[in-house]
Amino acid sequence: MQLLRKLVPSRTAGGQVVTIGSFDGLHVGHRELLRRALSHAQLRGLASVMLTFEPLPREFFSPQSPPPRLSCLRERYRLLQGTGLDTLCVLRFDAALRQMDAEAFARLLQQAQVRQVVVGHDFKAARDGAATALWLQQQGPRLGFEVEIVQPVLVDGLRVSSRAVREALRAGDLLLAERLLGRRYAMTGRVQRGQQLGRTLGYPTANLRLSRRSSPCDGIFAVRVHGVRGVRDDATGRRGLPGVASLGTRPTVQGREPLLETHLFDFEGDLYGQEIEVEFVARLRGEQHFDSLDLMVEQIHRDAAQARAVLAANR
Repeated sequence: MQLLRKLVPSRTAGGQVVTIGSFDGLHVGHRELLRRALSHAQLRGLASVMLTFEPLPREFFSPQSPPPRLSCLRERYRLLQGTGLDTLCVLRFDAALRQMDAEAFARLLQQAQVRQVVVGHDFKAARDGAATALWLQQQGPRLGFEVEIVQPVLVDGLRVSSRAVREALRAGDLLLAERLLGRRYAMTGRVQRGQQLGRTLGYPTANLRLSRRSSPCDGIFAVRVHGVRGVRDDATGRRGLPGVASLGTRPTVQGREPLLETHLFDFEGDLYGQEIEVEFVARLRGEQHFDSLDLMVEQIHRDAAQARAVLAANR
Protein backbone atom coordinates (compact mmCIF):
# COMPACT_ATOMS: atom_id res chain seq x y z
CA MET A 1 0.00 0.00 0.00
CA GLN A 2 1.44 3.35 -1.02
CA LEU A 3 1.03 6.64 0.82
CA LEU A 4 0.47 9.75 -1.32
CA ARG A 5 0.03 13.41 -0.42
CA LYS A 6 -1.72 14.31 -3.67
CA LEU A 7 -4.62 12.71 -5.52
CA VAL A 8 -3.25 11.70 -8.91
CA PRO A 9 -4.35 9.31 -11.69
CA SER A 10 -3.60 5.68 -11.00
CA ARG A 11 -1.06 3.74 -13.00
CA THR A 12 -3.74 1.07 -13.32
CA ALA A 13 -5.46 1.33 -16.70
CA GLY A 14 -9.06 2.46 -16.53
CA GLY A 15 -8.96 4.62 -13.43
CA GLN A 16 -9.61 4.12 -9.74
CA VAL A 17 -12.19 3.73 -7.00
CA VAL A 18 -12.04 6.15 -4.09
CA THR A 19 -13.69 6.27 -0.69
CA ILE A 20 -13.50 9.61 1.09
CA GLY A 21 -13.70 10.65 4.74
CA SER A 22 -11.85 11.43 7.95
CA PHE A 23 -11.78 7.75 8.96
CA ASP A 24 -10.79 8.55 12.54
CA GLY A 25 -10.52 5.23 14.35
CA LEU A 26 -11.37 3.10 11.30
CA HIS A 27 -14.47 1.74 13.03
CA VAL A 28 -16.84 -0.84 11.52
CA GLY A 29 -18.72 1.85 9.60
CA HIS A 30 -15.48 2.95 7.95
CA ARG A 31 -14.66 -0.69 7.29
CA GLU A 32 -17.93 -1.04 5.40
CA LEU A 33 -17.02 1.91 3.17
CA LEU A 34 -13.64 0.30 2.55
CA ARG A 35 -15.22 -3.08 1.84
CA ARG A 36 -17.55 -1.55 -0.76
CA ALA A 37 -14.69 0.34 -2.40
CA LEU A 38 -12.49 -2.75 -2.59
CA SER A 39 -15.41 -4.74 -4.05
CA HIS A 40 -15.96 -2.15 -6.79
CA ALA A 41 -12.24 -2.08 -7.55
CA GLN A 42 -12.03 -5.86 -7.85
CA LEU A 43 -15.13 -6.17 -10.04
CA ARG A 44 -14.00 -3.41 -12.42
CA GLY A 45 -10.27 -4.10 -12.37
CA LEU A 46 -9.48 -0.66 -10.95
CA ALA A 47 -7.12 0.64 -8.28
CA SER A 48 -8.50 1.33 -4.79
CA VAL A 49 -7.87 4.58 -2.90
CA MET A 50 -8.80 5.90 0.52
CA LEU A 51 -8.81 9.70 0.47
CA THR A 52 -8.48 11.33 3.87
CA PHE A 53 -7.17 14.52 5.47
CA GLU A 54 -4.58 15.85 7.93
CA PRO A 55 -5.30 17.61 10.13
CA LEU A 56 -8.81 16.25 10.41
CA PRO A 57 -11.37 18.87 9.35
CA ARG A 58 -12.84 19.10 12.85
CA GLU A 59 -9.35 19.84 14.17
CA PHE A 60 -8.91 22.60 11.60
CA PHE A 61 -12.25 24.23 12.44
CA SER A 62 -11.73 24.00 16.24
CA PRO A 63 -7.97 24.42 16.78
CA GLN A 64 -8.35 25.43 20.45
CA SER A 65 -10.65 22.56 21.43
CA PRO A 66 -10.39 19.79 18.82
CA PRO A 67 -12.26 16.54 19.44
CA PRO A 68 -10.06 13.79 20.89
CA ARG A 69 -8.33 11.81 18.18
CA LEU A 70 -9.05 8.09 18.07
CA SER A 71 -6.12 7.38 15.75
CA CYS A 72 -3.15 9.31 14.45
CA LEU A 73 -2.14 8.97 10.81
CA ARG A 74 0.49 6.34 11.58
CA GLU A 75 -2.11 4.23 13.40
CA ARG A 76 -4.56 4.52 10.52
CA TYR A 77 -1.85 3.46 8.08
CA ARG A 78 -1.01 0.40 10.20
CA LEU A 79 -4.68 -0.58 10.49
CA LEU A 80 -5.06 -0.44 6.71
CA GLN A 81 -2.11 -2.69 5.98
CA GLY A 82 -3.21 -6.08 4.79
CA THR A 83 -6.70 -4.91 3.78
CA GLY A 84 -5.92 -4.97 0.06
CA LEU A 85 -6.10 -1.18 -0.30
CA ASP A 86 -3.74 0.09 -3.00
CA THR A 87 -3.30 3.70 -1.91
CA LEU A 88 -3.84 5.87 1.14
CA CYS A 89 -4.00 9.46 -0.09
CA VAL A 90 -3.70 12.15 2.60
CA LEU A 91 -4.56 15.71 1.58
CA ARG A 92 -3.50 18.61 3.76
CA PHE A 93 -6.65 20.25 5.12
CA ASP A 94 -5.85 23.95 5.04
CA ALA A 95 -7.49 27.26 4.14
CA ALA A 96 -7.16 26.58 0.41
CA LEU A 97 -8.90 23.21 0.64
CA ARG A 98 -11.55 24.67 2.92
CA GLN A 99 -12.34 27.37 0.35
CA MET A 100 -12.49 24.97 -2.61
CA ASP A 101 -16.03 25.02 -4.02
CA ALA A 102 -18.04 21.91 -4.75
CA GLU A 103 -17.38 21.97 -8.49
CA ALA A 104 -13.62 22.26 -7.98
CA PHE A 105 -13.71 19.36 -5.52
CA ALA A 106 -15.59 17.21 -8.03
CA ARG A 107 -13.11 18.19 -10.76
CA LEU A 108 -10.30 17.03 -8.48
CA LEU A 109 -11.85 13.56 -8.58
CA GLN A 110 -12.38 13.74 -12.33
CA GLN A 111 -8.78 14.77 -13.03
CA ALA A 112 -7.56 11.81 -10.97
CA GLN A 113 -9.56 9.50 -13.26
CA VAL A 114 -11.89 8.40 -10.48
CA ARG A 115 -14.57 6.10 -11.86
CA GLN A 116 -16.35 5.16 -8.64
CA VAL A 117 -16.82 7.04 -5.38
CA VAL A 118 -17.98 5.43 -2.13
CA VAL A 119 -19.10 7.76 0.68
CA GLY A 120 -21.26 7.67 3.78
CA HIS A 121 -24.78 9.09 3.83
CA ASP A 122 -23.66 12.12 5.85
CA PHE A 123 -20.61 12.94 3.72
CA LYS A 124 -19.97 16.56 2.82
CA ALA A 125 -16.95 18.44 1.53
CA ALA A 126 -15.89 21.70 -0.10
CA ARG A 127 -16.87 25.23 0.92
CA ASP A 128 -19.95 25.33 3.17
CA GLY A 129 -20.19 21.54 2.86
CA ALA A 130 -21.78 21.95 -0.57
CA ALA A 131 -20.34 18.72 -2.00
CA THR A 132 -22.74 16.41 -0.19
CA ALA A 133 -23.10 12.72 -0.94
CA LEU A 134 -26.32 13.36 -2.88
CA TRP A 135 -24.79 16.27 -4.83
CA LEU A 136 -21.82 14.15 -5.85
CA GLN A 137 -24.16 11.36 -6.91
CA GLN A 138 -26.14 13.79 -9.07
CA GLN A 139 -23.06 15.40 -10.64
CA GLY A 140 -21.03 12.24 -11.10
CA PRO A 141 -22.38 11.09 -14.48
CA ARG A 142 -21.26 14.25 -16.29
CA LEU A 143 -17.82 13.98 -14.68
CA GLY A 144 -17.27 10.32 -15.46
CA PHE A 145 -17.82 8.66 -12.10
CA GLU A 146 -20.58 6.90 -10.20
CA VAL A 147 -21.31 7.41 -6.52
CA GLU A 148 -22.47 4.80 -4.02
CA ILE A 149 -23.95 6.24 -0.83
CA VAL A 150 -23.59 3.85 2.11
CA GLN A 151 -26.28 3.99 4.77
CA PRO A 152 -25.46 4.03 8.53
CA VAL A 153 -24.03 0.87 10.04
CA LEU A 154 -25.73 -0.19 13.28
CA VAL A 155 -24.32 -2.19 16.18
CA ASP A 156 -26.92 -3.31 18.72
CA GLY A 157 -29.21 -0.61 17.35
CA LEU A 158 -26.61 2.15 17.81
CA ARG A 159 -25.37 4.05 14.77
CA VAL A 160 -21.62 3.58 14.48
CA SER A 161 -19.63 6.81 14.38
CA SER A 162 -16.33 8.17 15.62
CA ARG A 163 -18.31 10.27 18.09
CA ALA A 164 -20.00 7.17 19.50
CA VAL A 165 -16.60 5.51 19.94
CA ARG A 166 -15.23 8.60 21.73
CA GLU A 167 -18.23 8.66 24.07
CA ALA A 168 -17.80 4.97 24.89
CA LEU A 169 -14.11 5.44 25.65
CA ARG A 170 -14.74 8.55 27.73
CA ALA A 171 -17.29 6.58 29.78
CA GLY A 172 -14.79 3.73 30.24
CA ASP A 173 -17.03 1.32 28.30
CA LEU A 174 -14.28 -0.52 26.45
CA LEU A 175 -16.61 -3.38 25.48
CA LEU A 176 -18.93 -1.01 23.61
CA ALA A 177 -15.94 0.70 22.01
CA GLU A 178 -14.69 -2.73 20.90
CA ARG A 179 -18.03 -3.57 19.26
CA LEU A 180 -18.06 -0.24 17.43
CA LEU A 181 -14.45 -0.51 16.31
CA GLY A 182 -14.52 -4.21 15.50
CA ARG A 183 -11.41 -4.64 17.66
CA ARG A 184 -10.09 -3.50 21.02
CA TYR A 185 -9.01 0.11 21.21
CA ALA A 186 -5.25 0.54 21.04
CA MET A 187 -2.54 3.17 20.73
CA THR A 188 0.84 2.78 19.07
CA GLY A 189 4.05 4.68 19.43
CA ARG A 190 7.79 4.55 19.88
CA VAL A 191 9.06 4.00 23.42
CA GLN A 192 10.65 7.17 24.79
CA ARG A 193 13.17 7.56 27.59
CA GLY A 194 11.43 9.20 30.55
CA GLN A 195 12.42 10.28 34.05
CA GLN A 196 12.67 6.60 35.08
CA LEU A 197 10.63 7.25 38.22
CA GLY A 198 8.73 3.99 37.69
CA ARG A 199 11.97 2.03 37.77
CA THR A 200 12.90 3.48 41.18
CA LEU A 201 9.43 2.55 42.47
CA GLY A 202 9.71 -1.05 41.26
CA TYR A 203 7.47 -0.57 38.23
CA PRO A 204 9.55 0.31 35.15
CA THR A 205 7.37 1.61 32.32
CA ALA A 206 7.45 1.92 28.55
CA ASN A 207 6.49 5.53 27.83
CA LEU A 208 4.64 6.58 24.68
CA ARG A 209 3.80 10.09 23.61
CA LEU A 210 0.25 10.20 22.30
CA SER A 211 0.74 11.82 18.85
CA ARG A 212 -2.57 13.68 19.24
CA ARG A 213 -3.72 16.93 20.80
CA SER A 214 -6.03 15.18 23.25
CA SER A 215 -6.85 11.62 24.20
CA PRO A 216 -10.34 10.08 24.09
CA CYS A 217 -9.79 8.37 27.44
CA ASP A 218 -7.65 8.44 30.56
CA GLY A 219 -7.11 6.44 33.71
CA ILE A 220 -5.56 3.14 34.70
CA PHE A 221 -6.00 0.14 32.40
CA ALA A 222 -5.31 -3.57 32.11
CA VAL A 223 -3.52 -3.88 28.76
CA ARG A 224 -1.81 -6.22 26.35
CA VAL A 225 1.25 -5.05 24.45
CA HIS A 226 2.12 -6.15 20.92
CA GLY A 227 5.15 -5.68 18.72
CA VAL A 228 7.89 -6.14 21.31
CA ARG A 229 11.01 -7.16 19.46
CA GLY A 230 11.87 -10.84 19.83
CA VAL A 231 8.55 -11.72 21.49
CA ARG A 232 5.92 -13.61 19.55
CA ASP A 233 2.19 -13.32 20.13
CA ASP A 234 0.10 -16.47 20.36
CA ALA A 235 -1.30 -18.28 17.31
CA THR A 236 -4.02 -15.65 16.87
CA GLY A 237 -1.39 -12.92 16.75
CA ARG A 238 -3.34 -10.88 19.29
CA ARG A 239 -2.65 -12.13 22.81
CA GLY A 240 0.35 -9.93 23.52
CA LEU A 241 2.28 -9.29 26.73
CA PRO A 242 0.17 -8.50 29.83
CA GLY A 243 0.57 -5.28 31.72
CA VAL A 244 -0.97 -2.32 33.51
CA ALA A 245 -0.96 1.18 32.04
CA SER A 246 -1.54 4.75 33.11
CA LEU A 247 -2.89 7.19 30.53
CA GLY A 248 -2.95 10.82 31.62
CA THR A 249 -0.93 13.72 32.98
CA ARG A 250 0.42 12.06 36.20
CA PRO A 251 -0.88 14.63 38.74
CA THR A 252 1.03 13.18 41.70
CA VAL A 253 4.38 14.07 40.10
CA GLN A 254 3.16 17.37 38.60
CA GLY A 255 3.06 16.03 35.07
CA ARG A 256 1.60 18.22 32.34
CA GLU A 257 1.96 16.45 29.03
CA PRO A 258 -0.40 13.48 28.52
CA LEU A 259 1.59 10.26 28.47
CA LEU A 260 0.88 6.54 28.14
CA GLU A 261 3.04 4.64 30.66
CA THR A 262 2.88 0.84 30.52
CA HIS A 263 4.40 -1.63 32.96
CA LEU A 264 4.80 -5.12 31.46
CA PHE A 265 4.42 -7.94 33.95
CA ASP A 266 7.36 -10.30 34.41
CA PHE A 267 9.31 -8.72 31.56
CA GLU A 268 12.97 -7.87 31.46
CA GLY A 269 14.41 -6.14 28.43
CA ASP A 270 15.19 -2.84 26.77
CA LEU A 271 12.20 -1.35 24.93
CA TYR A 272 13.68 2.07 24.16
CA GLY A 273 13.18 3.05 20.53
CA GLN A 274 10.83 0.16 19.76
CA GLU A 275 7.44 0.81 18.23
CA ILE A 276 4.78 -1.03 20.21
CA GLU A 277 1.00 -1.25 20.31
CA VAL A 278 -0.82 -0.98 23.64
CA GLU A 279 -4.23 -2.66 23.53
CA PHE A 280 -6.71 -1.56 26.21
CA VAL A 281 -8.55 -4.53 27.74
CA ALA A 282 -10.32 -2.95 30.72
CA ARG A 283 -10.41 0.38 32.57
CA LEU A 284 -9.62 -0.13 36.24
CA ARG A 285 -10.11 3.39 37.62
CA GLY A 286 -9.69 7.07 36.93
CA GLU A 287 -6.50 9.06 37.36
CA GLN A 288 -5.88 10.23 40.93
CA HIS A 289 -3.64 12.58 42.87
CA PHE A 290 -1.85 11.03 45.87
CA ASP A 291 -0.39 12.96 48.79
CA SER A 292 2.82 10.92 48.73
CA LEU A 293 4.73 8.49 46.53
CA ASP A 294 4.27 5.80 49.15
CA LEU A 295 0.49 6.05 48.85
CA MET A 296 0.80 6.00 45.09
CA VAL A 297 2.93 2.84 45.17
CA GLU A 298 0.39 1.12 47.42
CA GLN A 299 -2.29 1.85 44.84
CA ILE A 300 -0.03 0.68 42.00
CA HIS A 301 0.30 -2.68 43.80
CA ARG A 302 -3.50 -2.95 43.91
CA ASP A 303 -3.82 -1.88 40.27
CA ALA A 304 -1.28 -4.46 39.14
CA ALA A 305 -3.02 -7.24 41.04
CA GLN A 306 -6.39 -6.25 39.58
CA ALA A 307 -4.94 -6.02 36.07
CA ARG A 308 -3.46 -9.51 36.37
CA ALA A 309 -6.83 -10.90 37.44
CA VAL A 310 -8.69 -9.12 34.62
CA LEU A 311 -6.22 -10.32 32.01
CA ALA A 312 -6.31 -13.89 33.32
CA ALA A 313 -10.07 -13.84 32.79
CA ASN A 314 -9.72 -12.37 29.28
CA ARG A 315 -7.16 -14.56 27.63
